[in-house]
Amino acid sequence: MYVPPEWPAEVRPPSVPDWETSAVAWLLDAVPPDYRAYEVLRRHPVALAAMARHHVKSAVEAARAGDRAAAVDLKGHLPPHAIEAVLDTYREEGPRLVRLSRSIEVVERALRGDMFTATMRPEGRAHRPRPAPTGRDRTGPNRPDQP
Repeated sequence: MYVPPEWPAEVRPPSVPDWETSAVAWLLDAVPPDYRAYEVLRRHPVALAAMARHHVKSAVEAARAGDRAAAVDLKGHLPPHAIEAVLDTYREEGPRLVRLSRSIEVVERALRGDMFTATMRPEGRAHRPRPAPTGRDRTGPNRPDQP
């Protein structure tokens, strides 16, 4: 079974029996540890994935805001080399969080029953996985599978 490039290595492909167990374990690692206390999230992986998506999306936004404000917020409190190190941390963490967000999105789609298909694309064009047809014909400029 095809899985998109954003698919996390820690999660078994949806074609493998009981793959959801690995998805739940991986998703629980993406959210605050306190989420492990809620049995409903283990019983309903789609709910866990949705909560993880919202959590990581807010972390991406927080990292972007922190990156924009760090130099001003920390000036006078940290030496310039420490401020630069903080900015370097944001430069590493921001892209990692964005990649995590994309991985959560594809796992959530699989948990909701979407099947992925490989698509041909011109060289240099970004790849966005498309769900396999579900029987609903969606055409026009606002199709949900278009970038």
